[in-house]
Amino acid sequence: MQAIMEPIFDILYLIIVTSIGVIMIAKSKGDKQTLAFGIMAVVLGLGDAFHLIPRIMALVTEDGFVTYAAALGIGKLITSITMTGFYIILYYIWRIRYQIKGKHYLTIIYSLLAAMRVICCFFPQNNWLNNADCTILWTLLRNVPFAIMGIIIIVLFAVSAIKTKDKPYYFMFVTIILSFGFYIPVLFWADQFPMIGLLMIPKTCAYVWTILIGFIDSIKSGKISLKKSNK
Repeated sequence: MQAIMEPIFDILYLIIVTSIGVIMIAKSKGDKQTLAFGIMAVVLGLGDAFHLIPRIMALVTEDGFVTYAAALGIGKLITSITMTGFYIILYYIWRIRYQIKGKHYLTIIYSLLAAMRVICCFFPQNNWLNNADCTILWTLLRNVPFAIMGIIIIVLFAVSAIKTKDKPYYFMFVTIILSFGFYIPVLFWADQFPMIGLLMIPKTCAYVWTILIGFIDSIKSGKISLKKSNK
């Protein structure tokens, strides 16, 4: 059953987020927020594809997880980097939407955390090529900066949305809380308890929700239109 349902879910996810991203980029017409959201969606979709496509191949072939071990590991590395990029873009979307001026110290801190995350991902101790577990130390080294980035963006969107009564973005911080909430148990305990890996499904849904918030808001605010032009 998993060999059927998971690939279908993964393919639909990749098509949906990437398509939304392409639409937002194509129809942004110079609107920085819409363009940034579109780029963020494409980065999410393409980055996850490097991991999910080998995973789909592994699920539908005999001994697939052995055969595609290297591809799965490299895919995880690429996804780790693109997810860092996802949160960097989301940070700038926060600055654009709420017209944040100054606060350059925050940008520096966020950039340093992202750099730490990416640098740690490239160390061989992560065992990407073998798609094998690394030590708890290296798991923490590459994920603590990422988690701090998540906490910062949660606080920023929560405070700004509530302060400005920004109803379209009220639940943005909730989607990020959910994505990290579902990801952390998988990170630490999925190998000991394989069923915990199923939490990646609601985690993925949380990211789709994030993208839909920006997409729906752009449509309702008139920044993009899905109607065909008569010209």
